[in-house]
Amino acid sequence: MHAMILTARGKPLSFQERADPVPGRGEVRIKVSACGVCRTDLHVVDGELPDIPYPIVPGHEIVGRVDALGEDVKDLVPGMRVGVPWLGYTCGECLYCRIGKENLCDRAKFTGYTRDGGFASHLVADARYCFPLGEDGDDASIAPLLCAGLIGWRSLVMAGEDKALGIYGFGAAGHIVAQLARKQGRAVYAFTRAGDRDAQQLALSLGVDWAGASEDRPPIELDAAIIYAPVGALVPIALRAVRKGGRVVCAGIHMSDIPAFPYDSLWGERQIMSVANLTRRDGTDFLAAAAKAGIRTHTTVFPLTEANEALARLREGKLVGAAVLRP
Repeated sequence: MHAMILTARGKPLSFQERADPVPGRGEVRIKVSACGVCRTDLHVVDGELPDIPYPIVPGHEIVGRVDALGEDVKDLVPGMRVGVPWLGYTCGECLYCRIGKENLCDRAKFTGYTRDGGFASHLVADARYCFPLGEDGDDASIAPLLCAGLIGWRSLVMAGEDKALGIYGFGAAGHIVAQLARKQGRAVYAFTRAGDRDAQQLALSLGVDWAGASEDRPPIELDAAIIYAPVGALVPIALRAVRKGGRVVCAGIHMSDIPAFPYDSLWGERQIMSVANLTRRDGTDFLAAAAKAGIRTHTTVFPLTEANEALARLREGKLVGAAVLRP
């Protein structure tokens, strides 16, 4: 197999050949056909997440085919197309697993962060955390659904069911969630970097009601806002944009510090919430909803060997929609 490997914090990924991995009990080996490039991959590469076990293969928006089975795998078969998400393992024993909140598992493992991911030709995954995908749709178009879509879905659910929704950071997750929200009959207001006309045009092409810069006030008070950009300064801005009783959902795994803001911005029973990871139930619910809604992703495809270029363009805000790697 071959992979793009992170050997130390802040280093470019290096292309390496490795022996083919062997699946253990309850695991499968997957031949990767496409892997999305997520902002969380950027946080891994830049060392912004703790306890990274170098060397590590990033990537957790994976579409591929089951290539080999470990012992005791019953529900997957060779040749089956599956998706592998960020959540790669949970213990099933801690308090959170027992109360149905496996996304908060104390001993969770994460694809492309604490276990090797999909910036590679092959990977080994826990069979319990692989989603059968069927045969409809293109691999590269599906890949962003495995994190941008899943975390987007969880954040949309947490935002509540009210009608006026703001989306701050209109990238991979934002352009998927906007489509879901529009299908649900919501009004969507898209916020982008100042001057990012490409992202605003993408938003408008997807039917949002308004698109502007993150610093702009929307034309109406929002019922809820979701922040996908890892920018803490957007939290008080979003709070000032939502009505009394409204919610601001922070959907990233990492965010810069939130600056001080007057209590008046929070008063009126406004809420700030965070999204942490996902559950397998999120996966099955979202993939069914995405298929029903006819979600279409806007992607730019790179060969695997250009993973560093894809990450650089994401870091610089030069991508519209999502980037996807093909081995």
